[in-house]
Parts: sequence; structure tokens; C-alpha cells
Amino acid sequence: MKNYLLSVIFSILTLLVGAQELLCTVRVNSSQVQTSDRKVFQTMQTEIYEFINNRKWTSTNIQSEERIECTIMINISRKVSNDEFEGSIQIQSTRPVYGTSYKSTLFNYLDNNFRFKYLEYQPLDFSETTHVSNLTSVLAFYVNIILGLDFATFSEEGGNEYLTIAERIVNNAQNSPEKGWKAFESDKNRYWLVHDLMDQRYSDFHMSMYRYHRLGLDKLGEEPEDARFEITEALESLKAIYRENSSAFILKLFFDAKVDEIVNIYSEAFPNEQARIIKTLVEIDPSHSTKYQLISKLEGDGR
Repeated sequence: MKNYLLSVIFSILTLLVGAQELLCTVRVNSSQVQTSDRKVFQTMQTEIYEFINNRKWTSTNIQSEERIECTIMINISRKVSNDEFEGSIQIQSTRPVYGTSYKSTLFNYLDNNFRFKYLEYQPLDFSETTHVSNLTSVLAFYVNIILGLDFATFSEEGGNEYLTIAERIVNNAQNSPEKGWKAFESDKNRYWLVHDLMDQRYSDFHMSMYRYHRLGLDKLGEEPEDARFEITEALESLKAIYRENSSAFILKLFFDAKVDEIVNIYSEAFPNEQARIIKTLVEIDPSHSTKYQLISKLEGDGR
């Protein structure tokens, strides 16, 4: 009875202070690991789910229907020891588009450098000031990337507070033996992800995120031509980043998440719009050039 009353009180307090920020689906796949004890992976999945979804990550008062939807898929390929595991983590987050049921992908990334220690039922501790655990540091890092990108789409540079926290997590992990945190290990890892997002040379990216989503996607249903103009201008502004560094990590992440969406948006554009945007996209995202050529071949309602 006492536990039930505590649960009720906690639920009421949660409603009063606002919901947590994330509505995250968590899956742990351990099919590659040969072990007779499968329960530990179910417990791991539950505890990671609770760590992400039950923690208050910001000071913003968010209603339950405003929670950011995301998915975290952890694929464990090897059990290194009794309490250490190795594998990958894939993170995806989406953003609702105003006045529609459509959800736009903001972030979709596979991190293959994921090695961590986990003991069943041991609390998942995290600190913003020190590297306590690689598991919680990686999770908190990507939570703050998700928050930073999401908030950036609703106000100009709105996500900088959370990107700063992600940068701090990277700095705290510089003496960690696990891979993924250091500049010299790779040109595309956690270090370079947040580095590019915070680099003043790439400041156009934040304005582009805001313009593409808030001034573009959110108005596409009511004012399609004006909205497409804003989206075009947002994409055009990414040229500056490409010309500064054609291999910038954030460009790859942006277009990997957006390529199909962009093709669909411009399939409904006028031929002159299509010609302009195809030229821009093929220049700054050549890896998806075949898909962009489809824009002028698809039939849309606005042509």
C-alpha cells in the first residue's frame, strides 16, 4: 500500500511540473551474443529506457504531447566480460510538422564505437561534470544532441544550451579508454559531431535548421510556394559550409536524414524551382545525386 501511494504521489508531481522531454523507444538486440542468461539484456533495456525517459533533461516545461519522439537501438555484438559489452548504437529522432500528422527526421546516426560496462540492477549514474560511465555518457551525449537539434528548429540557435552540454560530455571523456570521444580516432565520431555543430565556421547550419523547419515545413500545407522558397534558401545557405569543408560531418548527417523528404517536397515544385534546387543539391550533397535527379521525374500536385 505504501509503495502504491508513493507511486500515485510521484505521478501527480510529474503532472504538476510537466512531462520529461523525450518519448524514446529503446531496443537492445543481443541475438549475436551466446549466453544462457537473456534476462540481463531485458533488464538493461528497461533501465536504459527509464534513464532516458524518466530523467528531466532541461528546465523547459514540456507537456506530454510535446515530448520529442526518438528511437535508440543498441545492437550488442560481443560480451567482452561478465560486465562489459561491445556493439553499436543507432539513434533517430523526429519532429512533428505543424498542422499535419507527418514527422520529419532530424537525426539518424549509427555509432559503431560503443563499448560499455553494465551490471544488472546497478544504478545508471550520470554527471555533467565528470565521466562516470561510458554507457551513461554516450546516452546523455545523444540525448543532448537530440534536444539541441530539435530546439534549433523552433528558434534561431535555440539548441545551443544542449549542444554545449554535449560538448562538455565529450571533454569529460577525453581520458576514457573507450573509442568515439577523441579527434584523432576518426573524422566522423562523437567528437566531430558536436565540434561541427558548435564551430562558428558552420553557424549557417543553425539558421538553416530553423528556416527549413519553422519557416518552411511548418507552412508547407498552407503556403506551399512561400514555404518552398524558405526551404530553398535554407538549403542554398548550406553552400557556405560545403565550400568551407566539403566533408563536414554535419552536412552528411543532415542530408542522410533529409534526402527523401527533400525529393518529395520538390516533386511538387515548378520546373524552374526544380532545376535550381537540383543544381544546388548535386553540388553540396553529391553522394545522393541520383536521388535528386528524380525530382524532375516525379509527378506532384503543385506542378
